[in-house]
Amino acid sequence: MSSPLEIHSLTWNVTPDLLGILDHGGFFVETNPAWQHTLGWEPQEIKERTFFDFLHPDDISNNAKAFTEIKTGKPILNFENRYRHKDGTYRWLSWNAVPEGENFFCSARDISVAKQNAASLQSREQEAALREQFVAVLGHDLRNPLSAIRSAANIMKREEQSERTSEMLEAIDGAVDRMAGLISDVMDFARSKLGSGLDVSTTQRINPGEVIQQVIDEVSLANQDREIIQALDFDDFIYGDETRLAQLASNLLANAITHGAATSPVFVELTHRDCCLELSVANAGEPIPPDKLKTIFEPFYMAEPGEQNKGLGLGLFIASQIAEAHGGKMSVDSNNYRTVFRFSMPTQRP
Repeated sequence: MSSPLEIHSLTWNVTPDLLGILDHGGFFVETNPAWQHTLGWEPQEIKERTFFDFLHPDDISNNAKAFTEIKTGKPILNFENRYRHKDGTYRWLSWNAVPEGENFFCSARDISVAKQNAASLQSREQEAALREQFVAVLGHDLRNPLSAIRSAANIMKREEQSERTSEMLEAIDGAVDRMAGLISDVMDFARSKLGSGLDVSTTQRINPGEVIQQVIDEVSLANQDREIIQALDFDDFIYGDETRLAQLASNLLANAITHGAATSPVFVELTHRDCCLELSVANAGEPIPPDKLKTIFEPFYMAEPGEQNKGLGLGLFIASQIAEAHGGKMSVDSNNYRTVFRFSMPTQRP
């Protein structure tokens, strides 16, 4: 065995790893300064106790087995355990130990930070799994009973109804449609903020003019008392997600009809300008206050207090997320004359 003088070399003194000579009785007869730096114990305090006295109670059994094996000449490699610091906390250490004559030469590295990072990563992965499960519940467990309500109402409509019952069934239809829309909005929000992001495919070759025209037709049919003036000047194809772009346009139109002046038309313009598609939806009415313009694309935005009955305030947020997924952006201008929402995206593939 090397003498204490030979042991106390420069490396022995400056290395951050814990180095020590362990005897067959389980006592460290020599330790380097890293022990005190990492665990707080003085050399004499370490020598007075077996290494079992420093172990976390849950680690004693495995360490006893390893200690028995090294006595047979088998080295210990990358063995992890928890050592008690002098302040009562524990540090994770990774050990290597080999027989050296009648004793064992041991080295250990503090891996507490790595262990904490691994635990944090595992926690985040578990949280991500729970978030995905939450999204799945929205998509399946909420939509299924909603579909059952819709089907039951449709079956009842086939039978002769009183005027009052017919009105109630129509109210059920409206409520179901609104609930379905709310569920879709919440699912998109959950995917964007809690899950893996919006489900958007930008590889479809589509005609945006046809997509916007279909949206205008559908919105006009549902709001026959409102005038929508359109100027769709785009006869080219782009790559994007047809369903999501229709959703974006529908959200902008619904917002304009909801918050715009009821006696004024809504203007929809689609143009091809500077290698970009630009869609604008404009309405007359009260301007949006400057302080609210800063947060208008954030989730749960409400134009005015008490407008919860008009939705969750997710439509513009979802529109902005769809725009970003297409490499585009949303913007808004509002003054005393009109409010204009604009969506622009490059028409050339990167």
